[in-house]
Amino acid sequence: MTTSLKIAFLPLTDAAVLAVARERGFAEAEGLALDLVKTTSWATLRDRLVYGQVHACHMLAPLAVAVTLGLSQQPAALAAPYKLGVNGNMLVMASDFAKALEPDVAARLADPVGAAHDFAAAIGLWRRKPVIGVVHRFSSHSLMLRYWLASAGVDPDRDLVLRVLPPSLTVEAMQAGEIDGFIAGEPWGSAAVEAGLAETVAIGERIWRRGVEKVLAFRETWLEENPDTVDKLLRALARAAAWCDEPANRSALADLLADPRYVDQPAHLIMRALSGQIVARAGDVPIAAPDFMLFSREATPFPWRSQALWIYSQLVRWGMVDHDPVTAAQAAAVFRPDVYRRALAQSDVAMPGASMKLEGAVELPLAVGSRRGELTLGPDRFFDGRVFDPEKIDEYLAAFAPTR
Repeated sequence: MTTSLKIAFLPLTDAAVLAVARERGFAEAEGLALDLVKTTSWATLRDRLVYGQVHACHMLAPLAVAVTLGLSQQPAALAAPYKLGVNGNMLVMASDFAKALEPDVAARLADPVGAAHDFAAAIGLWRRKPVIGVVHRFSSHSLMLRYWLASAGVDPDRDLVLRVLPPSLTVEAMQAGEIDGFIAGEPWGSAAVEAGLAETVAIGERIWRRGVEKVLAFRETWLEENPDTVDKLLRALARAAAWCDEPANRSALADLLADPRYVDQPAHLIMRALSGQIVARAGDVPIAAPDFMLFSREATPFPWRSQALWIYSQLVRWGMVDHDPVTAAQAAAVFRPDVYRRALAQSDVAMPGASMKLEGAVELPLAVGSRRGELTLGPDRFFDGRVFDPEKIDEYLAAFAPTR
């Protein structure tokens, strides 16, 4: 018997695991038929999930937390038992703005601290408050942008205009002069660079290495009522993610995502993120960023509750939610490592023995305790060297200088 599932997604490279699970037969092998519903905006995708039009979705991790905490339209308890990828976004700015930054783009990307200070200085030289597109208020990109620029004394709510627009409309908005740059998941940054509209200023992977990005989100009640179906889907996605991370499959994956049903952008642009070869300025040679986007290796899909709490800490920092132990516990509970472990218990997928860790503490590849197989975690440093201890949120927040 085949079970049909409707899953909403946005046209982004990090929707790859869902596309591959459907097209390469991994879902079918689990008795699932995936109906992947292409959606334009995160707000529409959120509503489709909350109101039961789809069973699950490809969702911004902070949005899943925000919806659960009642910060984004209709409150609903969401559950995220699987991460669809880490990193994969970049900040691009108009070429005229970028003239005030470090001209060597490779050096610029390698030094996010210096680039943040250059950016802060460039704000005063620009013809207006820079208008930067963000895909949603509650996106990893937006939170990373705030964190990164605040390190250089920029108040993103005072010194910038942050304009929300769907990822697929970012390049069009730059062409129309409506925004001066944007931060979004690939391939949209690469598309703006390719068109000669922008240069890359920073990449997410250099702001927070292996930073949480998109998750597979369910309504919590549906997830609890359908454990067998959820487990089958997670097993299919785990196999699809491993396929996506194989270098030999990158070309085929780029071709698949280029299909109008999915990302509908040229395969060679999509390939840049998949291969970690980033073209930061039109016509330049690619810059190697081998960990630009990960799908499977190093337990990428594992939903660390400490990462949900880091998201929560940023919502508190920027005045989006009041801090208290009950709210923090609600935020942490959005990520469901218990479901992940249950679904993959009989597989050969290595998974961590813990559900939380110090975020930003790993400088070099680190072997860790695993409930199955050998597991090595890659570096997860923040650009400023800070470490987030999920059990010391108050101390973490107190260490940031106020921007106002």
